[in-house]
Amino acid sequence: MSKFIDVFSQYIGDLKLSKTLLNAEVDGIKIDTKKRTMDMNLFLSQLVKRNEIFSTEKQIEQSTLALAKCIIHPHFDSSLFGDACYFGLVEEIRRRLASINGTLNGSTVSISDDKMTINLTHGGADILLEKKVDKEFQKLINEEFGVNVKVKFDGITHIDADSEIYIEHQRIAEETAKREAVINEMEIYEGVMHEAKKRSEHKPAVNTEIEIREGESLYPLFILDNPKPIYGTNVKGNPIKIAELAPDSGKVIIKGDIFSIDERDTRDKKKKIISINLTDYTGSTTIKVIDLNAKCAPILELKKGSSILVKGDAQYDKYDRELVVMATNISGISKAKVVDKAEKKRVELHLHTNMSAMDGVSDVGDIVQKAYSFGMPAVAITDHGVVQAFPGAMNAADAVKSKGGHIKILYGVEAYFIDDVSSRVVNGESQELLSGEFIVFDLETTGLGAAKEKITEIGAVRIVDGEIKDQFSMFVNPEKPIPPKITELTGIDDSMVADAPLEDEALHKFMEFCGNNCVLVAHNAPFDTSFVRAVMNRHHIVWNFTSIDTLMMSRSMFPQIKKHKLNFIAEYLKLGDFNHHRACDDAFMLAKIFQVMLTKLSEDYGAKNISQLNSLLSNSDYKSLKYFHQIVLAKNTAGLKNLYRLISKGHLNYFYKKPLLPKSELIKYREGLIVGSACEAGELFRAIVEKRPWEDLKKIASFYDYLEIQPLGNNMFMLNNGTVSSIEELQDLNRTVVRLGEELSIPVVATCDVHFLEPHHSEYRKILMAGQGFKDAGNQAPLYLRTTAEMLKEFEYLGKEKAYEIVVENTNLIADMCDEIRAVPKGNFPPFIPGAEEDLTRITWERARNTYGNPLPEIVEKRIEKELNSIIKNGFSVLYMTAQKLVANSEEHGYLVGSRGSVGSSFVATMSGISEVNPLAPHYV
Repeated sequence: MSKFIDVFSQYIGDLKLSKTLLNAEVDGIKIDTKKRTMDMNLFLSQLVKRNEIFSTEKQIEQSTLALAKCIIHPHFDSSLFGDACYFGLVEEIRRRLASINGTLNGSTVSISDDKMTINLTHGGADILLEKKVDKEFQKLINEEFGVNVKVKFDGITHIDADSEIYIEHQRIAEETAKREAVINEMEIYEGVMHEAKKRSEHKPAVNTEIEIREGESLYPLFILDNPKPIYGTNVKGNPIKIAELAPDSGKVIIKGDIFSIDERDTRDKKKKIISINLTDYTGSTTIKVIDLNAKCAPILELKKGSSILVKGDAQYDKYDRELVVMATNISGISKAKVVDKAEKKRVELHLHTNMSAMDGVSDVGDIVQKAYSFGMPAVAITDHGVVQAFPGAMNAADAVKSKGGHIKILYGVEAYFIDDVSSRVVNGESQELLSGEFIVFDLETTGLGAAKEKITEIGAVRIVDGEIKDQFSMFVNPEKPIPPKITELTGIDDSMVADAPLEDEALHKFMEFCGNNCVLVAHNAPFDTSFVRAVMNRHHIVWNFTSIDTLMMSRSMFPQIKKHKLNFIAEYLKLGDFNHHRACDDAFMLAKIFQVMLTKLSEDYGAKNISQLNSLLSNSDYKSLKYFHQIVLAKNTAGLKNLYRLISKGHLNYFYKKPLLPKSELIKYREGLIVGSACEAGELFRAIVEKRPWEDLKKIASFYDYLEIQPLGNNMFMLNNGTVSSIEELQDLNRTVVRLGEELSIPVVATCDVHFLEPHHSEYRKILMAGQGFKDAGNQAPLYLRTTAEMLKEFEYLGKEKAYEIVVENTNLIADMCDEIRAVPKGNFPPFIPGAEEDLTRITWERARNTYGNPLPEIVEKRIEKELNSIIKNGFSVLYMTAQKLVANSEEHGYLVGSRGSVGSSFVATMSGISEVNPLAPHYV
């Protein structure tokens, strides 16, 4: 057995534990990687306070292991069992049975031989016995001390109905009952493959519908009951996964879907060689059958997509040079169908088709059909920055309608939103004068992420009335090693910060230097202020400040500079050299830069207070702005027109790697549009992760018509990369969005952020992401289309009523706000050119007569009359004349252009000068 300190010192930076715990022996650790939980047996030589064990569990959960739950099971020598251990036992019993609440308060214990008597001072023995607390004590004592005792209750055994203990107990009991009721009702949603999992051949009726996918059912669930023999006798037995096949597997049973089938004859034509490519979505293999034609006939009736159960021998095929299964028996089976049995269905408001380039994988027609099969009244199409899927979605909805069904398409986009109107000053609505006081500061840190990295140095300069008045410089002990790369960059090593103040003391000293309600100035202020806010949150410090970002100011005020790093600006303004990447030196140079900016703001822009900076400094350099995701839905035809307009502007006027959507343009064309806050890449969610002040969050949220949250699995990468330290923190991010919605009366909706239809389709997206160089491509989020029950289960931690509100009520509310509209109106809408019909007719006849003479040969005249009649009657004259003018203009400028393709069979196209191809039979002119 290993000691606790030896096992966990590499995961927990500073083990603030007693020697007894540090030297405790670890005897067995059980880890559930899916649920991220750990159970540990710990042998201790002495008794320890139960709170210390609970604290140790929390330290392990919040360590780099990032666990959702850690439970320590302490074990002691039996000689330590006695009165002294009683209160620790009580704390553990309370954790296991929260509903007993204060019933054991003030109780005492007496132990003799094999009996433990608990003397109650507030009564409640009847309640404790009803909940079998005596049995729980006996079980716990045996687990921890290996001692068998009988537990009984004595003293006051009845609780006064008017006592505080009784009232509080009743409250806890009621809340517990409510939670249990929620769990019981949620189990109804879980209708989880109950009948489909039964393997009894005595019950021919098999339920092939599932509503909530769990565990392995994230892959298609194959129903093995009642297989139908296809080749040989019926297959019986438990199949293995195809991924587990090996050359030495011998006789195996496998199942799966056919994705291709091929057959060929032997030389004597008496036998067939059939190759069936089969997948169970854990892997794929080839099934081979070589047998007489008559016996193979039923196999050849199988189609692509058929599900089969196969028994055979796994062996290496020397012809195909791969592992195959030589089948001896094949049976037909079926697959479970995922259904939505909710009385009122949810609506998916965030969905990507394969038109989301290198991201979405599903065809829009399949998506609409799947949403309709779930019973969704509507579904939104929100591809990344484009609308190419709209016609397909519209046609898919029409196809549903033609068969008597109905589904409404919500036309939208997930835009790349940039804030081009309010990015320089944060929390600067007050009228601080430019001639006032500013604190220009800079930080050095151990890394880039404020959630897990720490400050190592603070440097600051006070500017009053445009003059530098005072300076501040302090090292900060980050309580963790400084990475070598950071030391190389900044010159700060562990020895320099070893005796420095810890972060909370350092921040308080910095706050004293700054004073109340100060204006902080930083280069890339969101980065520096995120570290300040992280310290504030960790130590419950309240500090209101305004921040100004000189990086954004520089991009607006000095557009001629290619790069806006501090050293480049200093060089451009000829302010001299400085020791870059040290907080004190960077802050002093930034103060000198800010002095120049203050003068320029006053003289060139006429600014008098900082609240004017966002409006006065235009963001013409939109390429420098950080983009966020944002959902925009068309509410009506006016909104659809504005949506098309905004997307066109994004591709034509604001394209930089992505088609960007400036806030100024969105405000201008917001009529008929519904704007949602989108996913974790949205402006609001990022601000919450950065722990921005509540008032800032409210200001950001108030811009949106609805707020969005998603299942925890969508954001699990934040736990893996250390942005958050637990599942509970992930849940808190969503709870914050919900709280904002409640305070601002803005509806909050739950979405899947669909990128593929079925869970196993994530394999396709892995390939797309890997091709783009994503290192975590293999760790796909569960971005599949969920049923109402699945989504209710995802958000059950919010409570049953709130989960139903965000999953069902609010998604339908947003869908009902949108009219039934079409992406493209019915009918033809050709462009209009005055006199197109007359011009086309004149040009065609003139060239024909110049070529063939007058009168025209009969075959030429009849052909022209027939074609012109069809062209003019069907309204295509303008299209012909458009092409004619383009070709004529090109030839005038010396470019030889000849249109072919679809007009190759048109004689009018030849005679009007559009094409060089003459479709008449070969002839002399």
